[in-house]
Amino acid sequence: MTESPHYDVIVIGTGAGGGTLAHRLAPTGCRVLLLERGGYLPRERDNWDSTAVFVKGRYRAPEFWYDKHGNSFPPEVNYYVGGNTKFYGAALFRLRPEDFGVVHHHDGVSPAWPLGYADLEPYYTQAEHLYLVHGSHGEDPTEGAVSGQYRHPPVAHEPRIQQLSDDLEKQGLHPFHLPIGVNLTQDGEGRATRSSVCIRCDRVDGFPCPVRGKSDAQVICVEPALEHPNVDLVTHARVTRLETDPGGRTVTAVVAELADGTEARFSSHLVAVACGAVNTAALLLASAGDRHPDGLANSSGVVGRHYMRHNNLALMAVSKEPNDTRFQKTLALHDWYLGADDWEYPLGGIQMLGKSDAEQIHGEAPRWAGAVTPQMPFEVLARHAVDFWLCGEDLPDPGNRVTLDRDGGIRLALDEKNNITALNRLRRKLQGMLGRLGMHEHHLLPHSLYLHKGMPIGATAHQAGTVRFGHDSATSALDVNCKAHDLDNLYAVDTSFFPSIGAVNPSLTAIANALRVGDHLAERLRG
Repeated sequence: MTESPHYDVIVIGTGAGGGTLAHRLAPTGCRVLLLERGGYLPRERDNWDSTAVFVKGRYRAPEFWYDKHGNSFPPEVNYYVGGNTKFYGAALFRLRPEDFGVVHHHDGVSPAWPLGYADLEPYYTQAEHLYLVHGSHGEDPTEGAVSGQYRHPPVAHEPRIQQLSDDLEKQGLHPFHLPIGVNLTQDGEGRATRSSVCIRCDRVDGFPCPVRGKSDAQVICVEPALEHPNVDLVTHARVTRLETDPGGRTVTAVVAELADGTEARFSSHLVAVACGAVNTAALLLASAGDRHPDGLANSSGVVGRHYMRHNNLALMAVSKEPNDTRFQKTLALHDWYLGADDWEYPLGGIQMLGKSDAEQIHGEAPRWAGAVTPQMPFEVLARHAVDFWLCGEDLPDPGNRVTLDRDGGIRLALDEKNNITALNRLRRKLQGMLGRLGMHEHHLLPHSLYLHKGMPIGATAHQAGTVRFGHDSATSALDVNCKAHDLDNLYAVDTSFFPSIGAVNPSLTAIANALRVGDHLAERLRG
């Protein structure tokens, strides 16, 4: 067994939460240890290969979880430095102010957060600046007040997407530039300049970026943090349990299995878990002991419960004219985010996906059998494809939960019909506009490769909510600073703290909250 030096803070996980937290703490001089289950993602041609990434799942974790019936499935998780941000689409939205309060949906209620939009707003601005978000505050009528404009202008629409934006405006709608984290410098016509790191390619969404043009946590936070001598990183360290003192109030050891199979013990004053909502809950449950028989931070019984993952649809429309767009992920629409003229409940948001290519189209072929005519073969589809992502709110349900089986395997129970009415209405809104948007009215095909080959339970990219925070220790696991109610030195700083998920990508909220918690930890260490 390997013993390590004593640290001020151990951060378990290097993604949007953990990587950002380490970056925040690095300049303080406190000793920080990052533990990452995986290694660095290899830079290779397969990084940008659709068959390797989407069809063969080359970079997904080689593991299986189990549904409530005991059936195994491969989760959409990646264990690398930078976590799932290596593969995210870098769409970095703020939650709407209304998302922090009680929201009534057709199928249930989304609960209030223990803090408001105004509490997180300064950190949203800092997060947008840190992750090089390109956008334009003021275009989206549903957004909240902002204390600072984006530091980078929006990524310019290419001609077909500009036409789509114009056509949406003609329908009385309010399309806006999608906020996206890329290291891009544009010329006057929106093209990448010679010195730009991002080259405006068609590989931003779902692919790792070998040229380091996407704002992932490795590039933006982990590597800069490691330039500080007080920050260490151990890769291929799979944390298996947390141990506490005899009283059960303090985590005294972080126990990890290393690449060579040996067990290592790490100690620190404070411990922050950021393994992703499912794995964070699993780690806390696996750390059960005499003082915490149901798992750490779980006197309320909520650890693992209220799992959320959004109600998502990836859809491909077929443009009447060829769509030669390469960087397609530049537009979003929130006109029905909070409700519609024909329905009082929230529907969700629409945004563009990365551009489909022929390999992805062929990967969908079995599911699209019979849906395509001889006059529209797959190669033609690929050229005419316009790709949309529909995102509706998944409501927290205590029955949607993470548990462990006798062998420590992860079991995920999920009601796949949760609040699905809103998503179906949002799809019909899009379907009904296709003819007025220059697209074939009856061609709106499910793009299941973006949803883990059509397996909703396997689509875990937006996982959240399993270690919720709140004021009441009887109904939440964490306090408002994301510290466990039951322990003095344990925090959770990924998306597991969410009490609700809204209907936008959760990454920016995880990043902003990690900055907020980082300030709290720094102040605590100074005290």
